[in-house]
This record gives sequence, structure tokens and C-alpha cells, in this order.
Amino acid sequence: MARVLRTGTWEPAGRAVFSLQGVGVDFRRNLIHERSLKRALAGWLSARPRGPEPRVALRDVSLAIGRDEHVGVLGRNGAGKSTLLRVLARVIVPQRGRVAVDLGCRVAPLLELGIGFQPDLSGAENCELAGALMGYSRDEIRRRLRGIVDFAELQDFIHEPVKTYSSGMYGRLAFALATDIEPDVLLIDEVFGVGDEFFMARCRERIQRLMSGGTTTVFVSHDLELLLGHCRRLIWLDAGRVVADGEPAAVAAAYRRHEGRVAQPTEGASRGTGRRH
Repeated sequence: MARVLRTGTWEPAGRAVFSLQGVGVDFRRNLIHERSLKRALAGWLSARPRGPEPRVALRDVSLAIGRDEHVGVLGRNGAGKSTLLRVLARVIVPQRGRVAVDLGCRVAPLLELGIGFQPDLSGAENCELAGALMGYSRDEIRRRLRGIVDFAELQDFIHEPVKTYSSGMYGRLAFALATDIEPDVLLIDEVFGVGDEFFMARCRERIQRLMSGGTTTVFVSHDLELLLGHCRRLIWLDAGRVVADGEPAAVAAAYRRHEGRVAQPTEGASRGTGRRH
């Protein structure tokens, strides 16, 4: 029988790339520490008196992710999935707990596609800037630029400012850049929606190639079948807590049973049964 492991009991197959212990994040923006000088200054200048109590986005999360693992994160909207990915990407520094990251790994975060792109710079210049932030030299990015542009299908636009791009162009460039550089770790947050079905097929093929080559991957998605097809481990979040962490089939079955029970009262109400649960 497949096993479902509770938080804190999963041991990564290899050396840990990420290790979280008792991590907590509150969702009030002026309390979330982000690694951005611009955002920090903007928050300081626009400081307001305290409002309502913050919503807790992550609660006492403890887990480790090892090298070569392929991990999926599932849960309902607001469960904390994207917040967890931002903690792993070191975009958000949690208020509670400890986070350890293997600094020897090159991490490519596909959070909001194109996040971090500078709108007044061209696509080519943004590739150089993003590559430098991930530890690549300008010469190396320039050598890879043709392949990035061809994959993103932006041959006629790569030297135009990205503020003139459509959302699809923006997303295709971000995906092509993040996956062409062959990172050690790829963090993916609901990105399979940046092109037509043919482009999406190429995206899946490229991710599969990276995974086969040893890239550690962490997926966030509402597409359970996608996660089951690509991941060897699933983490189920609910209200910021890890409900289950283990083998995909077992975690998916537990999640579906839970969601079925949650949906029943709504279905009954829509039929006018008058029942209260």
C-alpha cells in the first residue's frame, strides 16, 4: 500500500537542496520581508497604521527536498502553495522558522512568468540581466541567446522593450530563458498557459528533458494529473499547513477524498435540500 507521510518525516533521497524547519509566513504585505530594495523603500514610504490581523499563509512548515527530486505541491486557492515556492526561491523571508538552501545550486524560479524583468529594457538585455542574477556571465548568455529567442519565437521582437510585449510573449521569453540555462533547480508555479498547444507541448518536452538530466523540480499546480505524471512526491497544503507529504498516488487519493467531502454540502445546498452540516 502506498504511504502518506506527515510533515517532518520525509527524508530526501539525496543531499538536501532545501530544508525548512517550523517556517511561518504572515500575509500582511508590510510584514513580509522581500529581497527587493525598491519594494522595501516603497513599503517604508507608504507605511500606514496597522490594519486587520494578518492572515497566516504558512504555518509551522517543516520539510526537506533533495537533489534530483521531482516534487508537486497541491491544494486549494489560498492554501499557501505559491508562498511556499517564494520561500524556496528566497523571494520571501519568513517571519518564523529556519530555511536552509544549498547555495551551490543554480535555482531558476518560474513564479509569475517574467517577474523581475525590467520593462524599459529589451528582451535581450533582460536575458543578460536575469542570467547575471543567476550566476551566468554575459558572454555565456549571449552564446545562448539565439536558442532562447528561437524557442520563445521572438526573433522580430527580442531587441524591443519588454513593456511592448504581450503577456504571452513575456511568458514565452521567461520560460525559454529559465529552461535554456539548464538550472540545478527549477521552481514552477502554474506556468503551463503561456502559448498555444504546440508551444505547451514543447514546454513539457523541455521540462521532461531537464528532469531526466537531473534537475530538481518543484511544481505548483491545480492540475492533479499533471503532477501525477511528472512528480515522484506530492505535498498537500491546506490553510498553510502540510496535510500530507509522500508518494503521489496516496497523497492524491487522500486529497480527492477530502475535496469530495468538502464539496458535498455545497452540492446539497444547490439542490435546495435545506440540510446543514
